[in-house]
Amino acid sequence: MEDTELCIQIGNRIKQLRNEAGLSQQELAFRCGFETSNMCRIEAGKTNPTIITLYKISKALQVELDKVVK
Repeated sequence: MEDTELCIQIGNRIKQLRNEAGLSQQELAFRCGFETSNMCRIEAGKTNPTIITLYKISKALQVELDKVVK
């Protein structure tokens, strides 16, 4: 799997989990301490999030980190 494909896959998973939690992109970004534009790029797979970023997202979604990257 190429890096770009992996970023898109993770972004899609974050979007899915966010929707399941009933959160807007803006609300999730706020909970993580990110700008909404950053969350948009992450969900679109246009950036390679760090492990710290993924950890913050998992905590904001109240899921284990492995759920975000599966």
